[in-house]
Amino acid sequence: MRFERRILLLALAGGLPALLVLQLILWSQGFSAKAQWTSALLLGGAWLAAGLAVRERVVRPLQILSNLLAAIREGDYSIRARGVTFDDALGLAFAEVNALSEPLREQHLGALEATAILRKVMAEIDVAVFALDEQRKLRLVNRAGERLLAQSAERLVGRSADGLGLERCLTGEPRRVIEAAFPGASVGRWELRRSTFRQGGMPHQLIVLTDLSKTLREEERQVWQRLVRVLSHEINNSLAPIKSIAGSLQGILKRVPAPADRDSDIASGLRVISGRADALNRFMAAYARLARLPRPRLEPLDVGDWVGRVVELEKRLPVTVVEGPAVRILADGDQLDQALINLVGNGVDAALETGGDVSVSWTRSDRLVEVRVIDGGPGLTDTENIFVPFFSTKLHGTGIGLALSRQIAEAHEGSLVLENRDGARGCVATLRIPL
Repeated sequence: MRFERRILLLALAGGLPALLVLQLILWSQGFSAKAQWTSALLLGGAWLAAGLAVRERVVRPLQILSNLLAAIREGDYSIRARGVTFDDALGLAFAEVNALSEPLREQHLGALEATAILRKVMAEIDVAVFALDEQRKLRLVNRAGERLLAQSAERLVGRSADGLGLERCLTGEPRRVIEAAFPGASVGRWELRRSTFRQGGMPHQLIVLTDLSKTLREEERQVWQRLVRVLSHEINNSLAPIKSIAGSLQGILKRVPAPADRDSDIASGLRVISGRADALNRFMAAYARLARLPRPRLEPLDVGDWVGRVVELEKRLPVTVVEGPAVRILADGDQLDQALINLVGNGVDAALETGGDVSVSWTRSDRLVEVRVIDGGPGLTDTENIFVPFFSTKLHGTGIGLALSRQIAEAHEGSLVLENRDGARGCVATLRIPL
């Protein structure tokens, strides 16, 4: 039986005894049959109307609550119940439903805004993003992914990874560099990142492909530009005086009669030409040394022995060694010797200018060893160019030492940082090498 009918029957049953008693009283008074039936009809109509009114007062608020909850379920949070009072149970129920709509509306708007931002970011980023379900069928792709596969999202969604050429991206290491060709791009190098997430309780896989070829080509172009600038500068610095002196010597040879000091002038000019040629040869040798750094051969290396061995090579100024913890690392000892020799040598050069001192210390953390070379020199004046090859603030510097030292550190998956001391004069060179 429906709820509305049960309410009506209960209301009628509640008024039925009173109706019967009242009708018996009227019949016992000796009224005519017509009057008795008229009163019965009137009382019955009032009884039925009262039952229907009770049914309406019970059912209508429940219908209103049902409509409010249905609107909330459909995402419409603008509907409110009227006549809310706090002095009865029904008014409190309406008030609570009205209060529930506001936080749900704010959460719904926040979710819509977050989804819109995510879709906008997904559409604008220059990396291809693919989401595949547990059956390895494509469920989501951004614009970059459409360009990569040379098809629209409508044609791509629902197809299998094998049919899209993404099968190899779902196996192997989750983060690696692969070489592949796609319908919308030629053969190139791609950085692959794969992760998992759940949607609707089912596992999905997210694939992100970044084109490294463009980045590598741009980096290569910038490297070549810097190389050409450096080589042009150094070669011109050597060729300009060579050309000038060669022209002067040619003029001397053409003089008739020959001047008395011709031989000495020619010898002097040839010495200058030879010196500039030797300087250019040293420059090219230094560049070749920087460019042909071999891969490090990792062997156990005691940090204390390494630091002590390098410090003993410096004879111009006593270098203080601040003993650190006993620690061994896997590294190429010869390369690290060269890196630390450069750092200690630079520190001594700086300290000799101001009469300061130099110290070397090391500390250990969970993942790496930090070796610090601290000097009391004038400090760094040009922090932007200190690692630029062939840039040097020294009169006879080659500009190779720091660039080579940083290259050695990065070859060991470490780093090299130079910064001025805080609160004191001088510089701190920090060489970090992973354990």
